[in-house]
Amino acid sequence: MDAKLKRFEEYLQTEKRSSLYTLKNYMGDLRQFVAYLEKQARHCLQGENVDWQKVDPTLIRGFLSYLYKGHGAATMARKLAALRSFFDFCRRQGAQEENPAKEVATPKVVKKVPKFLTLEEVNRLMALPQGNGEYGLRDKAVLELLYASGLRVSELTGLNCDQLDLQNGLVRVLGKGKKERIVPVGKMARKALGAYLEQRAQEKTDGSKKPLFLNKGHGRLSVRSVERVIDKYWKLSGIEKHITPHVLRHTFATHLLGNGADMRGVQELLGHTSLSTTQRYTHVELDKLMEVYDKAHPKA
Repeated sequence: MDAKLKRFEEYLQTEKRSSLYTLKNYMGDLRQFVAYLEKQARHCLQGENVDWQKVDPTLIRGFLSYLYKGHGAATMARKLAALRSFFDFCRRQGAQEENPAKEVATPKVVKKVPKFLTLEEVNRLMALPQGNGEYGLRDKAVLELLYASGLRVSELTGLNCDQLDLQNGLVRVLGKGKKERIVPVGKMARKALGAYLEQRAQEKTDGSKKPLFLNKGHGRLSVRSVERVIDKYWKLSGIEKHITPHVLRHTFATHLLGNGADMRGVQELLGHTSLSTTQRYTHVELDKLMEVYDKAHPKA
């Protein structure tokens, strides 16, 4: 690998503490750019390495044009963000005079209204995990906690037993960039978690650092496994909307705001760095405002 790319990867891991998802995507995007240079712009190559000083905005625009047919605007915007971040890193290291990616306009991304469930749909989904067996209780606890606390699926699978305070109804979450936040756990989720943990009390494993949610081999439940669990109950539910862990997170935020929660408070609960990210959920407030207007205005 190019030495600068290697140093950038180490920077994302150790200093920026990027998530595995971000790390994988950014490094994949940069390798894809290098592959493009190998095909289209050999004057930038020095043996197996790239002469990054020779990369200019025109080359980057060419790269994005090359990808245009096979990728959506959001993916292309992320690839451009990866290049900007990399060149910023090189500039701070004194290895780059300018950031050529900053002169390239970001593709316009259409902001989609987040998909969410109605309360009736949530109740239908939560009622599906049945029985007092280990996996029925675990699945119910997973579903209830995702909806009750709005966790990202990676945050949920990363939980250890000592991060959960059932008595006070709190969970200590390690979010993006290793930032810690405390999130409330509702009474239904507490009940489901209590039943699951009681069933697990027979385990011989000791230590509070053990994972909260276990797979069939009694190792940590993976993100993919949680996705499969939710997919299973979605298919059983008969709900038309495709339900994913992130849809439950959207539902958490939407229901809070729809019932009068403060935007800043919801931002803290979700672990969003920027309020603009949370503002995607303002569609709920606008819907309620229009409803009030229709009922109250004489000429509505």
